[in-house]
Amino acid sequence: MAIDFGFPIPQVFLDGRADLDLVRRTLALGEQLGFHSAWVQDQVAGDVPLHESLTLLSYAAALTTRVRLGVSVLVFPIRNPVHVAKVVSTLDNLSAGRMILGIGLGHVMAPDFFRTYGVDNREAVRRFNEGVRVLKSLWTEPVTNFAGEFYQLQRAGMWPKPVQKPHVPLWFGGQHPDALRRAVRHADGYTCAGPNTTDEFAGFVGQIRQFLDEEGRDPATLPLSKRVYLAIDDDEARAKRRLDEFFASRYPWQIQRNPDFVADICVWGRTARVAAGLARVARIGASTIITNPLWDFEEQLEALASEVIPAVRALL
Repeated sequence: MAIDFGFPIPQVFLDGRADLDLVRRTLALGEQLGFHSAWVQDQVAGDVPLHESLTLLSYAAALTTRVRLGVSVLVFPIRNPVHVAKVVSTLDNLSAGRMILGIGLGHVMAPDFFRTYGVDNREAVRRFNEGVRVLKSLWTEPVTNFAGEFYQLQRAGMWPKPVQKPHVPLWFGGQHPDALRRAVRHADGYTCAGPNTTDEFAGFVGQIRQFLDEEGRDPATLPLSKRVYLAIDDDEARAKRRLDEFFASRYPWQIQRNPDFVADICVWGRTARVAAGLARVARIGASTIITNPLWDFEEQLEALASEVIPAVRALL
């Protein structure tokens, strides 16, 4: 079973100050150790000091030569797809064809979230679907003529086109059955968020496979990925305590809703325990696992590459 492993670019600095030396060292090490991809998350307005995703990927493109660069996932309906097409195409050129664009709907049941960006949450799905069509047209057609509900383009060109053909891979996120069906119909990959449990991922994969069969699409054409938060530590109690502390700051609303949130989504402890958790994700169907340590990035990447990933491969 062929499995690719990704790693996170340090992006969340709870004191609000970016450690650029850490970002540089982590990217260099991840590439040196042979990881498949480096990933960021997306947030614009919010309480967590998380640096903007595509800007950070531009910085990463200048510091790397081989590792693929992805965002999982960009909240798409709050953005203008013409602008996204231009920025991501530029990034694909700056990185010599290494971009992966993950996109999702965002909190569609949170009208206040969308109002922040001047968007009606009731329009989110329609904006998403229309925006995908705009992206693909601008990336693949010499001239785009598009008459939509939200976007009207008349003889609009966009150059340079992405290096990757036919276009930058689009990986859709989401959990609702409609989102999973959308991925089957229109995406180049599906990505499952870190806050979703492995059991939830298994349920999503089951639905995706059903939809693939209904659409007559080859499952090999829709790679699946999952982000997994982890902590490699011989002292399991210490690892769990540090995870609890991090997520109390990063996702306090999740902890309030579910006191067992950390235990439900993370793997931690010795090599064997972490490897078993990742191997389960792979067996369910993930061909890319975004392994996501939250501290001691260099030490954790070294342990992943030398101990955990070989142990995962041995279990598959």
